[in-house]
Amino acid sequence: MQLFLIAVAGGIGTALRYGAGVAAARSLGGELPYGTLLVNVIGSFALAVVAEGLSGTVVLGVEARLILGVGLLGGFTTYSSFNLETLRLAQSGQLDKALLYAAATVLGCLLAGFAGIVVGRALAAQ
Repeated sequence: MQLFLIAVAGGIGTALRYGAGVAAARSLGGELPYGTLLVNVIGSFALAVVAEGLSGTVVLGVEARLILGVGLLGGFTTYSSFNLETLRLAQSGQLDKALLYAAATVLGCLLAGFAGIVVGRALAAQ
């Protein structure tokens, strides 16, 4: 049953990722893969909150953390897409955009992860 719930949550995360990509392309344009950047930053924050803040509390049990972390957020975050999109930008002669996109993704995700730890610890302290 646990594997089934993780798979269902992963499907939901994937659908959310797709929706975020479409919405970002519509609102920000297609110059850079903004949707992937957005979900990687949000996913980094959310996973840090789940892992750091809710792991030692009774708010979420082990099964719920697996469903959220491995399933939902595993389907939502898109590092492999980030990698491929960065390579495609570089291969198409847009090395400046590839480097900008890679730097924004790495720094954005690190900052979001740090913020998630802070928020998660604050939640755990309550």
